[in-house]
Parts: sequence; C-alpha cells; structure tokens
Amino acid sequence: MQTQLAPRYQGSADGLIAESILRKCVHCGFCTATCPTYQLLGDELDSPRGRIYLMKQVLEGVAPTRKTQQHLDRCLTCRNCETTCPSGVQYGHLLDIGRKLVDEQVPRPASERALRWTLKQGLPSPLFAPALGLGQLMRPLLPAALKNKVPARQPAGHWPTRKHPRKVLMLAGCVQPAMSPNINHASARVFDAAGIETMLAAKAGCCGAVKFHLNDHHGGMEEMRANIDAWWPHIEPAPGQVAVEGIVINASGCGATVKDYGHILRDDPAYAVKAKRVSELTQDISEWLPELSQALRERVKATAGRIAFHPPCSLQHGMQLRGGVEKYMAELGFNIKVTGCEPHLCCGSAGTYSVLNPEIAYQLRDRKLANLDTTFGADKPQQIVSANIGCITHLQSGTATPVRHWIELLDEALTHA
Repeated sequence: MQTQLAPRYQGSADGLIAESILRKCVHCGFCTATCPTYQLLGDELDSPRGRIYLMKQVLEGVAPTRKTQQHLDRCLTCRNCETTCPSGVQYGHLLDIGRKLVDEQVPRPASERALRWTLKQGLPSPLFAPALGLGQLMRPLLPAALKNKVPARQPAGHWPTRKHPRKVLMLAGCVQPAMSPNINHASARVFDAAGIETMLAAKAGCCGAVKFHLNDHHGGMEEMRANIDAWWPHIEPAPGQVAVEGIVINASGCGATVKDYGHILRDDPAYAVKAKRVSELTQDISEWLPELSQALRERVKATAGRIAFHPPCSLQHGMQLRGGVEKYMAELGFNIKVTGCEPHLCCGSAGTYSVLNPEIAYQLRDRKLANLDTTFGADKPQQIVSANIGCITHLQSGTATPVRHWIELLDEALTHA
C-alpha cells in the first residue's frame, strides 16, 4: 500500500513502523472473512481492512474524528486477521499506534475517560483483590451485569514447598490471583510433580497489557520495566545461584504481551536488551506440555468427561500456538476436543473489551457458547476449558457448564507424590 506520511510523522518511530506495516497490506480482503466485528456489524470500517484505511488517513495527515475513534475502539485486537493475512501484516502493532495517534487528537467524553481510567488504574492495583472480595460477599445482591464480572469465590489449594534444582518463574498476574487463584496454584503443583520449582518474583505485577491497550503506553511500559527488574536477578543470577529455565505464563493474554516486550521496549536504551531476553524466555504453559506429559504420563488418571476446549485468541492468533493443548491432553487420556464450528473466532472477552463494548461482547460470547455446545454433537460438553482468565470469566457468565483453565483439570487428575 502506497503511503505518504504527514510531515509530523516522517522519521518518527511510530511513523516508520506504521509505514512498514502499511506497505505490506495488498487489500486482498481475506481478513474480513475472519473478523468478528465485521461478521456481526457488516461495516467495512469495522473490519481490519477498513481500520487500516482509517489509520492510513491519520498517518497521512487527515484529522481523525470521533467516528474514527469508535471504529478503532470496536476492534477486539483478537489478531485473527494476522493468522488469515497472506502478506504478514502486523495489524496488532499498527492498531496500537493508530489508537494512540487518534486519542491524542480526539477527546473522549467524560464518562468514557472515567471508565477507562478506572479500568487501567483499578485492575492492576493492590486494591483490586479486597474490592473483589467485597463484591463476592455481596454477589447474590448484585445486578446481573455486575455479577457477570464477579466470579464466585474459589479456593486456591496448597502451594508446593519442595525445592528442586530446576526452576521457572511464573507471572502471577494482576486479576487472576484474586479472581481464580487455583490456576496459579494448580500450575505450580503440576510443575512440582514434574520436578520443577515454580518461583514468583515478589515485585512483579501486571504484565502491562491493561494500560498499554487502553492507550496509556507510558504506564504500560513502566509496568513492563518493573517486571523485567523483578525477574532479572533470576535470569542473570549472582555467581553460585541457578538461573531459571524460563518464564511460564498461564494467562495467554499476558503471555502474548510479555512475548512482545522486546518489540515494545526496542527503543529503550536501558531495557531493550533485557526486554528481548525476557521475550525469548517467555512461554505459555501449554508450550511445556510435551515435557510435562512425558514426565507425568504414569500418574494421570483422567476422569473429567467431555471437555470442550476454547483456544483464546491470544493463544492461537497472538502467539500462534494451536493444537498443543488438545493434542497432549488427549494423549494423557482426556476426552478433549475443539469445536468444529468457528473455533478461530473471539469469545468477546478481549481484556477490558467486554466492559467497554458489552453489547458486541455478549453477542460473541453467546455465539461462542452455542458453538462449544456442538463440540460433541448432540451431547453437550460437561466442562469447558480455556487458557486465559478473561475468556474463562466471560464464558462462565453465560453458561451453567463449568468453565476452567485446562491446567486445573490436569492437576486434579494427577496423583501427587
């Protein structure tokens, strides 16, 4: 795509990256076939191709409008279009730039600013856990819309205390320890059973995705730098200490972001090299399944019934990881399948999207749940599993079928020594 950057963007870091991405787009339109918002709304400007046009205009000097902002806001950032694109257009990186440039020029209504500020400051805050706890106590009295965002209280189980020579770091996350604490504990127990110690860095917090994708790039990058600082002594330890083998992440939305640290902090002279190293060490927990399944094969007694697996967009499109969970869990004896109907489409959670765009989010949720119900034909699944806390919470709000992380099922089926 021919692009003539406006003088204000020529030579800038954002301008140069955006131009290189735009030049790869050939306007084939394949992306429209797999875009959830285009499928629902039927508006070209709510498709990747249409949004690329809008961002191209902004970069060429056309003043964005409130309508431009809304079309970009309605993107789920599911990155399905990246999987579909034959030209390798890095749409997610372009959207981060486009949204930032538009927000710099188009003021938002006060109500929107307040909600977005509450989300970006509240979700990563230490106050989130006690606030959620209060909401869980009052959950029976909450209106349905709010109850959907407040999962029932869940026990975490024990955290293993054995020491092992092999060690990995794990990102605890910001909302997951409060909303679904058993995911982290189950992950640690599975690694412990395989002879690997799971470590948490005390000063590591939110991965930075919440603020970054709400266009607070500065705040998001500060959280990323804080995580790098917290992890670095374990990555490059003092003489005589053992370095961790990797950074394990069991929330695929966080994993996609941490794997992108090297790109996001590429121009930071103090952190570029470290960020690249962190990205290289980061793996979704499913990437450990080949080793874990081999080590634990004789100790797994799978009895969970029919399991429908929903692969999050951040897993299958953001990190381009497909097939691993269902392959290795099936080899361990689990009756697990991915639906044959629209498995590539987003469930509508998409980070804070379900709060900011609830109408679209709930349509996509119900569509996803209907498709998941067909996974085993006439027999509905007895459990739904996923790989991201946002998807799990969002899907659970629309069904009585239990929705959990797949690592919890593996942990339950494991005979612990």
